[in-house]
Amino acid sequence: MKAKQISGVPQQKHGGFHDTESQKVFENSSIAVQKFEILKEKFFSVNQWKNYCSEKLADFQLYDSYGNHLSRKPEIGDFIRIDIPGSGDAEAKGYDWVKITSIFSEKEDSYEKIVMCCNPSYVPGQVKNFHIAHFYGAGATSSFMILREENYIKTAVYGRNERPNFNAAFLDKIRNIFIALGGILGIAKIQWRCLTDGLLEL
Repeated sequence: MKAKQISGVPQQKHGGFHDTESQKVFENSSIAVQKFEILKEKFFSVNQWKNYCSEKLADFQLYDSYGNHLSRKPEIGDFIRIDIPGSGDAEAKGYDWVKITSIFSEKEDSYEKIVMCCNPSYVPGQVKNFHIAHFYGAGATSSFMILREENYIKTAVYGRNERPNFNAAFLDKIRNIFIALGGILGIAKIQWRCLTDGLLEL
């Protein structure tokens, strides 16, 4: 099976990948337009993502480049702190971090799409340690997408180029290998499905 080619989503070149999608169909396009506006609010409320799913999902919190917590819509250059159930990156005090590198959007009368792409990153606000604080290496991406077309809306998470982060302390390397292996085996996709389904509960 090959990774899907999606505009706004990086191409798959090496390592693991996943395509996690959920969809909801409505009676007509007018309802889809109304529901998509609600979906956009939920999509850009990163700090609330865990609440849209369940306790099974990791907790996501939005930060700026100085390490300050944010309560607004995400922007390019912002960071997302991820608290995965269980042990986290020791150097990052138990958290994993990604940086928002692009927010891609397309819109027409019968079509609208938004893609937010993130890369594993260092901890924002630090001035000395710029090690990647994530179980995947710097080349991996996670792209979060919402889409409206005709009478349906779709939510998706696309993982690309997923390989373990070996630029870490010994115990973190072991952790990263096991979590990355779980992602490759599809365990992480269960969490992403929880998020894509939860966002569609309108």
